Amino acid sequence: MEFASLEPLEGGWSGQTFVADAGGERTVVRIYADGRRGPVAQEVDAAVLRLVRGLLPVPEVLEVRRADPATGLPALLVTEFLPGVRGDLLLPTLDDDGLRRVGESVGRVVATLGGMPLLDRGVFVDGDLRVEPVEPELPESLGALRATAEALLDEETRSCLVHGDLDPANLLLDPGTGEVVGVLDWELAHAGHPFADLGSVLRFDRAPAYVDAVLATYAELRGTPPGRALELARAADLHALAGLAPRAGQHPVATRAAGLLAAIGAGGDLHAAAHP
Repeated sequence: MEFASLEPLEGGWSGQTFVADAGGERTVVRIYADGRRGPVAQEVDAAVLRLVRGLLPVPEVLEVRRADPATGLPALLVTEFLPGVRGDLLLPTLDDDGLRRVGESVGRVVATLGGMPLLDRGVFVDGDLRVEPVEPELPESLGALRATAEALLDEETRSCLVHGDLDPANLLLDPGTGEVVGVLDWELAHAGHPFADLGSVLRFDRAPAYVDAVLATYAELRGTPPGRALELARAADLHALAGLAPRAGQHPVATRAAGLLAAIGAGGDLHAAAHP
């Protein structure tokens, strides 16, 4: 596939994702130039998209290309371009009814992911989605809350597919209906805790109408009462916050995550909000 033009995808922080024009058709091209995720990262990402397609609204994989050392061309993944408005742009504009509708749709996405069982927890290492076990640890800065959170998370032993970065910025929404029409950026997908993605979607967006709708929908589909689901979600999200915090200053989400993690540790409260 040849591209007539490449423009950086709006809202991306990696600098590796572009909107392309190929024969008059818009596509999304992700370039794997830094090698930080290994030589088959593009194959892992393509396999995850193919795994969930039909269950979640994800773009179709059009081409997967390995790096060519002879020419110096990097690996890439080409997918279809999905229309929609990013969740981080739409949510602040909505009234309670709009937040409720979006929350219900987001809850269905999270519940679907939480119901996709996997045998082990860890990172995907190849296009067959083999899992290499990883044992993440919570930071000692959390103090006594660290042990509390770990004990809470240990109560749930099941593993499932985790998006790993289910921030509203990675959700495309239909502004008219509030439906999620695209789930993007699966580069952090892994086998993990069933409440990790629920923690992501409720991390910063805490309007009651939205939170209540997400939790109610999740409870309807997965059976976990809202209060307990929220507790587990906040605990599971600590791992993501700990991974993001060291990159504070590099992009806004990491900076906000560092502030939130500091507030949680200082107050000893899983439900603490970041300081203004």
